[in-house]
Amino acid sequence: MSAQRKHFLRNWVAIPLWKRVVFGLVLGLLVGLAWPDAAPKVAFLGEVFVRLIKMLVAPIVFVTITAGVTSLGDPKRLGSLGVRTIVLFLCTTVLAVSIGIAVAMLLHPGVGANLGSASPTALGATKTVGEQLIGIVPLNVVEALAKGDMLAIIFVAILLGVGAIAAGEAGRPLVALFQSASATMLRVVAIVMEVTPFGVFALIANSVATNGTAVFVNVGWLALCVVLGSALQVLLVHGLLIRVAARLPVRPFFRGIVDALMVAFSTASSSATLPVAMRVAGENLGINKPVFMTVLPLGAAIGKDGTAMYVGLLSLFSVQALGVDLAPAGYLLVLLTATLAAFGTAPVPSASLFMLAAVLAAVGVPAEQTALVVGFVLPFDRLLDMTRTVASASANLAVTTTVARMEGELEEATYRARTEL
Repeated sequence: MSAQRKHFLRNWVAIPLWKRVVFGLVLGLLVGLAWPDAAPKVAFLGEVFVRLIKMLVAPIVFVTITAGVTSLGDPKRLGSLGVRTIVLFLCTTVLAVSIGIAVAMLLHPGVGANLGSASPTALGATKTVGEQLIGIVPLNVVEALAKGDMLAIIFVAILLGVGAIAAGEAGRPLVALFQSASATMLRVVAIVMEVTPFGVFALIANSVATNGTAVFVNVGWLALCVVLGSALQVLLVHGLLIRVAARLPVRPFFRGIVDALMVAFSTASSSATLPVAMRVAGENLGINKPVFMTVLPLGAAIGKDGTAMYVGLLSLFSVQALGVDLAPAGYLLVLLTATLAAFGTAPVPSASLFMLAAVLAAVGVPAEQTALVVGFVLPFDRLLDMTRTVASASANLAVTTTVARMEGELEEATYRARTEL
């Protein structure tokens, strides 16, 4: 390799990752608008990037949760951490649904929407809450890993970690193995993250070339509601969580998580954001490994603030577009079912659309009309999904930071050092 190439690579790597991601995003936008025929030629870069990320998700969740549990040492402490995590995620999810409903009631995005031009999209069977709970226990661990069944993987990882702790001296070799595997996985993540700017460039270019800017014209009000709802959830709810519950300044938090939010926006997947979220949690926020290795993967499965906000918003959009009058009890039913649906949504792009059936069915909307709504939104959902995934990624890191603060596992000096972008 020539000296010039080495110099260029050193300078490139020296630029903060989020700035390189922004560069890729802007370049992809320009290519998608000015040269759409070129977008399919670079689409493979985005596909490779997404495949690399998805390749890491199942093993990193399994390995890091198991290692995180074994690092805690005391099973009582694991119980305390787990309860705090679930309660905080439940609170932020309920608030997210409430914000989505409130924004829809304020702006009425569904009034006048022409659903007649949309093609109905089949949704398939929706799992009941009971089926989702039973599915947490896998019949086959290997199959759960292969399918990426996050709740089942988390269950097995926690069980294995607790078993290793309970085994005492006999379990130490297994503890050491998972600690080593976790450290190795995090290094692999750091390597893969260097591909992010190129993947973002290709994903954005292809998305804009396919949909154009018409998405913001055809569903402009819905897009505005998604942006407003996501912003309120991130700045208001997560900001207050950090300031009030964690008793920490807010600015270092948001400056420290920029990399993760950019990856969330570009991939539209909270699970795909997990590897970089782990990196920023340790390096930028000063959260100790036992906490972020346990809470972040759990949050990738149940921390769906963006999804919750969107399901609440889209439910109101749907009833407005279909001309359905909701009684006060109907709004409460939307709040309850949307919260449960968000907890059971897979952390992959556009999954929230397919949880909409459960919410609308609860308020009496038939499956045929629900399919019509999905058919109307689905062509534009990628860009909307990218926006709301930012709120889910922010929720995961906000809850992790708060739990770490409560557990005394946050290095405040490292956290407060994030004073410059």
